[in-house]
Amino acid sequence: MSNITLINNFLEYLKIEKRYSNHTLVSYENDLFQFDNYLSNFYDSLSLVSVDMIHVRSYMVELLELQLAKSSVARKISTIKSLYKFLKKEQVISSSPVQLLETPKIDKRLPTFIKEDEIINLFEEFKFEDSFNGKRDRLILALLYQTGIRLSEIIGLKNKDVRVQEIKVLGKRNKERIIPISSIVSSLVVDYLNDKNFAFPENNFFLVTDKGNKLYEKFVYRKVNYYLSMVSSKQKKSPHILRHTFATHMLNNGADLNAIKEILGHENLSATQVYTHNTFQKLKSIHKQSHPRG
Repeated sequence: MSNITLINNFLEYLKIEKRYSNHTLVSYENDLFQFDNYLSNFYDSLSLVSVDMIHVRSYMVELLELQLAKSSVARKISTIKSLYKFLKKEQVISSSPVQLLETPKIDKRLPTFIKEDEIINLFEEFKFEDSFNGKRDRLILALLYQTGIRLSEIIGLKNKDVRVQEIKVLGKRNKERIIPISSIVSSLVVDYLNDKNFAFPENNFFLVTDKGNKLYEKFVYRKVNYYLSMVSSKQKKSPHILRHTFATHMLNNGADLNAIKEILGHENLSATQVYTHNTFQKLKSIHKQSHPRG
């Protein structure tokens, strides 16, 4: 079986069974075909099933010598490990050649987030248009900030998933979770649906574009970037920064870490604990300002 076939089978598995987003699939595809290209150029088109740890280690060294960020190298190696885990599962190989390969250690980056006063300014001071588009844009921002859902999750919301006091989200690994929404967000939902059901009653997706079509990633990115630019000087103004902001603000205001883990849909608590670094920075600041010997 050719390398291209093996990679495509793996990508199909991620798409159908794991339900990975298009963005993630493109990333996996680029990483794997880049590795295949390396095998072709340096190892005479070596088959993936004949790869040994030394081949992957030399590829990792090559990436580092090209001065790629350690985080990028670690991601590419992680993708290759996932491929071989799949090939072993499908009994194409008997053991993974990269199972014990260690990836470069990377410095942990603290999540970037928007300040609370900037968020307050966005929702209380900024004037959204009193139109279908304005109501939808405000609701997109409100849902991202007040529920911490991912970009792919908000795009995938359907009318039946949104209720008076909660939304049902289909997250990673096809896992469903219920997230409560505030009375403020509920009123935004009702106001938006009145316009949406009149203009685009046939579309089952909850949030739609100006023309009534399903949202897409660049559309949401563009909207979030535009509105956050009005209130924040942060360089990063993506939908994901509102997920970070949600978690950080919740922790800063006393929320339980396990509760935030469930709302965010993290599988492990360690993924949620990264936000405690931000709250610790706040505690340090308060201590310095308040303690007589600070």
